[in-house]
Amino acid sequence: MEDAISTIITDLENNPQAPISQQTLRNLQTLVDQAVNDDEDDLDGITTLWDELSSRSIPLSSIINPLSVTMDSGHTQLSLLACKLYLSLILSPNSPTLSLFTPLAFLSLLHAIRRSFKNNNVGHSSPSQEQSYLVGGKGQKGRGRGRGRGRGKGISRTVSDFEDEGEGGESEFDVGLLFNVLERLELALGSVHLGRFPDSLKSLVQTAAQMPVLGTEPCLGPGNYKKLCDLCSGILAKVIRPEHGEMETTVAEVLKSLSPLIFSVKSQARTFAIAFVTRKMMAIAKNCAAANKGIVNLPRYLAQKAPERSEARASAVESIMEIVKMMEFEDQLMFVDYVVKMTEGKSHLRLLAVDLIPMLMTSLNNPSNMILDEEVENSWKVRCLRALNQRCSDAVAGIRARALSNLAQLVRILSSTVHDCMVLKKVMAIEHGKSGKAEGGMNDLIRNRCMDEKAVVRKAALLLISKLMTLGDGFDGEVLKMIGMACSDPLVSIRKAAVSALSEAFRNFSDRSVIIEWLHCVPRLITDNETSIQEECENLFLELVLDRISTACIGQLSNQPVICNSNLNKDNFNKELETLFPHGVLDLLKEINNGEVTPWIKKICSSLGKKKRLKPRLATALQDIIRTSESIWLSHSMPIEKWTAPHGAWLLLSEVSPFLLKAIDWKFLHHHWQLLDSCGHRSEPLSSHHEDRVKGAADMESDSVAWANDRVLLLQTISKVSVELPPEPAADLAHNLLKRLEEFDMHLTEVNAHVQALKTLCRRKALNPEEADTLVSRWVNLLLAKALDIIQKYLKEEPELNTENDLFTPLTGGCRTARGAAPLSRSQSQAITAVYTIGSSMIVCPSTDLKDIVPVFHSIITSGSKEPRPNNFPGSTISIKQKSPSLYIHAWLTMGKICLADGNLAKRYIPLFVQELESDCAALRNNILVTIADFCVRYTALIDCYIPKITKCLRDPCELVRRQTFILLSRLLQTDYVKWRGVLFLRFLLSLVDESEKIRQLADFLFGSILKAKAPLLAYNSFVEAVLVLNDCHTHMGHSNDQNSRMENQLFSIKGNDESSRSKRMHVYVSLLKQMAPEHLLATFAKICAEILAAASDGMLTIEDATGQAVLQDAFQILTCKEIRIPASHGQASDAGDADEEGGDGAGTSAAAARGRFITQAVKKSLIQNTIPIFIELKRLLESKNSPLIGSLMECLRVLLKDYKNEIEDFLVADKQLQKELLYDMHKYEAAKVRSTATEAAAAAASSPGVHRVTTTGVQNDPKVASAMADAAAVSKARSVLRQVNLGISTPPISSMSVPRLKSSSRVFDAVAANAGCSHSLESLRRRQSFDDSEDEN
Repeated sequence: MEDAISTIITDLENNPQAPISQQTLRNLQTLVDQAVNDDEDDLDGITTLWDELSSRSIPLSSIINPLSVTMDSGHTQLSLLACKLYLSLILSPNSPTLSLFTPLAFLSLLHAIRRSFKNNNVGHSSPSQEQSYLVGGKGQKGRGRGRGRGRGKGISRTVSDFEDEGEGGESEFDVGLLFNVLERLELALGSVHLGRFPDSLKSLVQTAAQMPVLGTEPCLGPGNYKKLCDLCSGILAKVIRPEHGEMETTVAEVLKSLSPLIFSVKSQARTFAIAFVTRKMMAIAKNCAAANKGIVNLPRYLAQKAPERSEARASAVESIMEIVKMMEFEDQLMFVDYVVKMTEGKSHLRLLAVDLIPMLMTSLNNPSNMILDEEVENSWKVRCLRALNQRCSDAVAGIRARALSNLAQLVRILSSTVHDCMVLKKVMAIEHGKSGKAEGGMNDLIRNRCMDEKAVVRKAALLLISKLMTLGDGFDGEVLKMIGMACSDPLVSIRKAAVSALSEAFRNFSDRSVIIEWLHCVPRLITDNETSIQEECENLFLELVLDRISTACIGQLSNQPVICNSNLNKDNFNKELETLFPHGVLDLLKEINNGEVTPWIKKICSSLGKKKRLKPRLATALQDIIRTSESIWLSHSMPIEKWTAPHGAWLLLSEVSPFLLKAIDWKFLHHHWQLLDSCGHRSEPLSSHHEDRVKGAADMESDSVAWANDRVLLLQTISKVSVELPPEPAADLAHNLLKRLEEFDMHLTEVNAHVQALKTLCRRKALNPEEADTLVSRWVNLLLAKALDIIQKYLKEEPELNTENDLFTPLTGGCRTARGAAPLSRSQSQAITAVYTIGSSMIVCPSTDLKDIVPVFHSIITSGSKEPRPNNFPGSTISIKQKSPSLYIHAWLTMGKICLADGNLAKRYIPLFVQELESDCAALRNNILVTIADFCVRYTALIDCYIPKITKCLRDPCELVRRQTFILLSRLLQTDYVKWRGVLFLRFLLSLVDESEKIRQLADFLFGSILKAKAPLLAYNSFVEAVLVLNDCHTHMGHSNDQNSRMENQLFSIKGNDESSRSKRMHVYVSLLKQMAPEHLLATFAKICAEILAAASDGMLTIEDATGQAVLQDAFQILTCKEIRIPASHGQASDAGDADEEGGDGAGTSAAAARGRFITQAVKKSLIQNTIPIFIELKRLLESKNSPLIGSLMECLRVLLKDYKNEIEDFLVADKQLQKELLYDMHKYEAAKVRSTATEAAAAAASSPGVHRVTTTGVQNDPKVASAMADAAAVSKARSVLRQVNLGISTPPISSMSVPRLKSSSRVFDAVAANAGCSHSLESLRRRQSFDDSEDEN
């Protein structure tokens, strides 16, 4: 031992600053290990070493410095051995701890520990230690391949082992050596007090916090990583002691160092940090006020430092909540109050608070379970809900959307418990009122958010609506309409959310208004372009409509008591019937029968039937509903001829019958056919001299229409299930149908049904298709001959002319006529039915011989014209248009069907059809349009040249004709039968501002959804031309100036400089701009400057007349509207929250940012090269002509350059004088506008002082406006004083004024001060400038 000590001392004396030698390192470690074993003999060795060093006057730094150099060496294993030795020396008995510990040596120790993690590689496992990993580090020259030299014990490896490893070789160390160092470091903290070394303490805390991040589980293994976390936790816990400095500072430093770990996403280091805070720190905080204070403030600190990206923010919220949940309830309430205050802070704090509130409300529980009303009203949950409701109207779209989504989540969760549901309803009552009608109420909030400009906000609002339905509080009709409008939103996600919200309302509220809105909005989505929406539409219709109707089965109705009432009327009967069926079933059936809903219902039923998703129970329920209605009607001794089945029952049964053949009872169909046919036939007298009028004529008329409709639907059902009919009843039915057709006395709506049913029965009866065609042709020819005979007989009659030109659908029989019209004669009614029957027959049998039919119809449709006709044509001297307008209209309709069957006839008669579009009869124009639309599909080339004339119907005075034209042309355009070329697109634009709201909605959907996807460049290519056409300006566009062209141009223009015309044109422009991509907006901006502004400056567009001024005015407004402006790159991160809500990733955000920078540079380049020179020339021209458009030009230029105020010098670098003039003009215009605004605000404040503070708050945010307002107020006050002086009003004495009084020390001083004040006041008045004369006049 003495030799070892001598060698150590000699080495230290000879090399005091060099790295400690390996022999000395080994000897020192041996001595220290012996001393640590508490052996008295071994203790003498280390004591002798200290005594020898002291006797030879060798300072302890001779040991510490070589150890520090060794710890700083790049050799990982050697550094850790030096660390172990250094800590062992401090822990050795009787060691001079205060002398051994130095901040530099301790810092080297910490650096060595960190380096061991940074330079590690996975080594080979030690065979004697479970999951012990050897970690290789960098040598002095680089990184090589590990040798895998494992040892039985990692700490038993001697220094001589390193001699075999070359200077450039790679070393490997046992992870147990690192753990040994950390264990000794934890023990050393009990001997070394770091209170005197704050930097060392801070470095130690940071190192302990970073080790779980540096040492990952893949390198260390699960067991070793857990041990590492335990050691780090122990070190951090040991630091939090009074001997290591001020407790509050130490706790704050520890928690601050752990904050990055807490914010890490999906990391084991995060688990370690949260576990340390929630276990170790919470345990320490129970007995330590400083630690408790740090824990209380930690969530607030984390909230301030939380990241803004969505994923990291969500992780931060979870971490904060894990800490808050372990706190005392009083501390939790303090954090709740802090979060509520955060909702009024900066945008990132508001967003975080919005995410924290739902977690707080669902995670924290009040131990006292307060449920009293006064306690609920002031509870922390109520405060949170109020704050969240306020954020639903935040200025930032991302926060609004997040608040709405979180509120929806809270509604779903809180509605499950009684207490929380009471809190939620209490807040709704406090904030909004139970009626929801007050300003700021929930309905108002939903309405505003459903109309929000951001899609993500609209989607969140719809989600909130769907969740609020569970509370049982309904919404007003406006909210339902907005949800219905959202079902047609261009975005798929919005449509899905709207369908979900409206369906949730349907599930919870079966009111008639909800049923109507749902059936009008959701079923139409069966034609949506998105397949998933179509499938959802089918599923919802099956669940909410068909399954609900299927519950109305006869088993549930058999036990219902029926009360006989001889005084029962139709209304009472309907009310009684509703009580027998599940709530809402009859309302569903009635609304299904609506003409706007029926087409979509048919498509859905057909799709469900093809997929075999319809159940026989549905057909059974529909038959039971009809049977029950009939039996209850008869049980009250009511006449059967006045009974009609519940509306919609026959319609739905006819649609589902082809797919549920086995569930349809033939006896049921046969019974009701006999009933409807016999009763309907008896109630339809044809004599026009019938004098026994029934008192309720209007009721009979409606009953007749209902009976006819029921017969039509019943016939459709029979024809669809005819394959299941017995042969004999089928033959009898066919014979009966033909007889009814030959009588020509049925309602026109029944004719098609009879013809189609007869055709179906013939095809079922025939053995092959040829025989079927022969049968159909036989009865068609027979029917046409009889019909033609009736028409010719009527044409030969010479009755009085019908002076009424009102056109109506003829009812069955002469006793029921249109209101205000003369009753039809028997022959006229039969002739109309015969004409209609010929058209229906031509559809089912196009091969019929037309040689006898065409001349008759040609005579009818040309009877009102002056063209010569053969004398042998019947009725050649009589105008059918005047004699029977209804017959005239149906003749055109039938002639169209004939032309569809014969192409040669179509070529001859299409010009006549187009010419008849100018008829003065709206019904005829409507029918002609439908016919021409069919021609366009069948004979596209023949119709193409007439498209401009057809589009004139878009400006028809009749709303029905305009809407029909728009719908038909839109369908043809979508199917490419008509192309977007010529004037078609420009004429469609006026539908955006049509007088009819329905047409405007259709136009918005066409341009915003269909056209944007089908022809995205159409708006861009036609924009400038649209500006000129809408203003009726064609001076420099090369358009024809003939009389017809000018009339058509005026018809499709919105001329005028009045406010109404300008607003309509701007609405059209904005609708087109919304369809364009950013690059197209930039190109449109350039085209407007080049083709309109440049044309005006060059003299091609005259600015003296009103038209040219209107075009320039529109151009200026377009260039300044927000839809065309592309924001500059300054502050592009303003909508980062929106991007997070949309779920965009980092790559997409970066690409969008790069694209935005490119477009910004393009905008700047376009301004420099094109826009500014044009504006300068145009400004000079307007000034020379003293044009009133100078103000609009300067306003436009100011808006365009307000984002480039610091770059105007670069824009006009070639002409400094022009630059100064432009800046001066802009400044002068802004100053004038500010003075005007300030004057108006001051005048408003003077007239209404009570509301001055409310109305001028936003105005005073602008310093220029505020200064101008102060000047204006001073001028106004001075004028009022002068006015009072001129009127001789004396100034009141000071004693009567409420002014503060100052007490002076001496009267002499008061007098001197008064004299000085007066002299100063007089001097200021002398220097004061007088008011302008112009202002005095004002």
